[in-house]
Amino acid sequence: MDTLQRLDQFSVAPGSRGRSALYVQLWWVVQATLFRGSPQIAYGFRRWLLRCFGAKVGTKVLIRATATVTYPWKVTIGDYSWIGDDAVIYSIGQIVIGDHAVVSQRSYLCAADHDAAQIDFPIRERRVDIGSGAWVATDVFVGPDVTIGRNTVVGARSSVFKSLPDNMICHGTPCRPVRARTLRDAGVVAA
Repeated sequence: MDTLQRLDQFSVAPGSRGRSALYVQLWWVVQATLFRGSPQIAYGFRRWLLRCFGAKVGTKVLIRATATVTYPWKVTIGDYSWIGDDAVIYSIGQIVIGDHAVVSQRSYLCAADHDAAQIDFPIRERRVDIGSGAWVATDVFVGPDVTIGRNTVVGARSSVFKSLPDNMICHGTPCRPVRARTLRDAGVVAA
């Protein structure tokens, strides 16, 4: 066989899930039934479910019922943040979302990759950080080992493969800073 990867040699590293396989399956059943089946307005219930499974979820966080969280015990979401419809929080590694941050609908936060230089193609945990006040707009991919800066906006359908600085408007594939983000509200300008 002339391949550079042998998936028959792949295995999940012991302890990498952070919980037993049974616990993981229990979460996935709860997510597919109680979480997804909850009424759209049941934000408190979904926060409670995530906390029951080890997520650190702040005050008044709004998480839509169609959002997917792989391992809640590897997720931290700050106060007043929003997670949109069909957002994927692929938390193989740690994912930290700051206060007042938005992860819009159909966005994908990917906290893992594979080591393509090894024949057994091992999965690697890679942290993702979304800064406080950041807005990840619709259908954005945020790759492994990426930090979105505080108050930074990532435009719709961008692909983020490198960390982005604070207080910027960014977009594109690959995503790049375009200009500073300013706030014009009742005569207040902040950067």
